[in-house]
Amino acid sequence: MSQLTSSIAIINKSAPYGSSNGQESLDMAMAMSNFAQDVSVFFIEDGVLQLLLSQDPAAIDAKAYHKTFKALEFYDIENIYVCRQSLEQRGIKSTQLCIEVTLIEHDDLSSLLASQQHVMSF
Repeated sequence: MSQLTSSIAIINKSAPYGSSNGQESLDMAMAMSNFAQDVSVFFIEDGVLQLLLSQDPAAIDAKAYHKTFKALEFYDIENIYVCRQSLEQRGIKSTQLCIEVTLIEHDDLSSLLASQQHVMSF
């Protein structure tokens, strides 16, 4: 009996702190990967802030979950997309991110999401 694989897009739009969206999306991505799902992770709008290398969440008594993004490769999650315009609007360079990503144009987002069977937004 073979397993059916679904493609799932997880969109991160939220800033890293102030809500649990970022941590929950990361947990969801790893959990779905464990169930043989083809997971793609997208960071747009304030979601790009989750990937900043220089974060000090201890200053606000929060967990540094951004360090866990490096584990995505162990879960075979290789499709990690970041909106170039979202980075530029926030004055962030790709070298300031905690993991390697694929930069995409905002205009390409729709076509990439259309190729997914399921889309979840956080």
